Amino acid sequence: MKKILVTGGAGFIGSNFVRMVLTEQPDCFIVNLDKLTYAGNLENLTGFLEHKNHKFIKGDICDGELIAKIIDEYKIDAIINFAAESHVDRSISEPKIFIDTNIAGTLTLLEAARDKKLERFIQISTDEVYGELGPDGMFTEQTPLSPNSPYSASKASADHLVRAFGHTWGIKYNITRCSNNYGEYQFPEKMIPLMINNALNDKDLPVYGDGLNVRDWLYVYDHCTAIWQVFEKAPSGEIYNIGGCNEKTNLEVIGLILNRLKKPQSLIKFVKDRLGHDRRYAIDATKIMNELGWKPSVIFEEGIVKTIDWYLQNQEWLQNVVSGDYQKYYESMYENR
Repeated sequence: MKKILVTGGAGFIGSNFVRMVLTEQPDCFIVNLDKLTYAGNLENLTGFLEHKNHKFIKGDICDGELIAKIIDEYKIDAIINFAAESHVDRSISEPKIFIDTNIAGTLTLLEAARDKKLERFIQISTDEVYGELGPDGMFTEQTPLSPNSPYSASKASADHLVRAFGHTWGIKYNITRCSNNYGEYQFPEKMIPLMINNALNDKDLPVYGDGLNVRDWLYVYDHCTAIWQVFEKAPSGEIYNIGGCNEKTNLEVIGLILNRLKKPQSLIKFVKDRLGHDRRYAIDATKIMNELGWKPSVIFEEGIVKTIDWYLQNQEWLQNVVSGDYQKYYESMYENR
């Protein structure tokens, strides 16, 4: 049985990955470590917390003693690191926490992987480390790193550390760099769930600048299947871009949301652009498609409908997140243990 330490497994992408693996890979045991900061939500794991192949531990990836104890106690084979501060706006107002978690935390995990001689370390990164594109072209794995925000700079730094540990100490690693994820259980500070929630409540939809910034959108389940392919098949030391092949302007995305919810376009409110707002990202995912046989299964027009409908069907989850009540869930689950 494979034994994997998944860090950040109560967050958006991490929890989707944990649920996918527990559902589809019966020969895998997951130790799920999450600090449960504002974006970590145990409600994301409802129905899986007591799964026989899942152990949740509340803790910080910067805690080296805890990481070593987990690896020894559960005989961990590999680490998949989702844990990160990930919101660009927050990195502009509070950059230090991004340095602490995304760089120092990754370093702590790498030292443990080195010292315990783990079989694999997979770093979940972002296309934002590449910087900004013009109207043409796509990011490849050979694109030089040129991050433009404190968030992307911290992720690029972590990527460099992972590669350096591989080169210096022979750690078997992979790095994945994904485009913008969307789907179920995403914290409503990110654009799509924010717009869904505001539209449902007939509130203004704040749109930065002219709304024509372009992103490639990747359905979160497809991202998770790609990571699993990397874990199962990828040679050590390889980096893979993961994209959804769905380039959309922000206004196009918001228009689809408003149409699905039958809300007026007049809810859109243009606001002052974000500092250093990158104009366009686009991912070339040819490498992972050709080498590992992965491809996205959900086109954006299907995925956005599935996402909107999920939020409509799970408004209690959404309200708990918006109100902050989700942060009480850990205590309610574990207060008598």
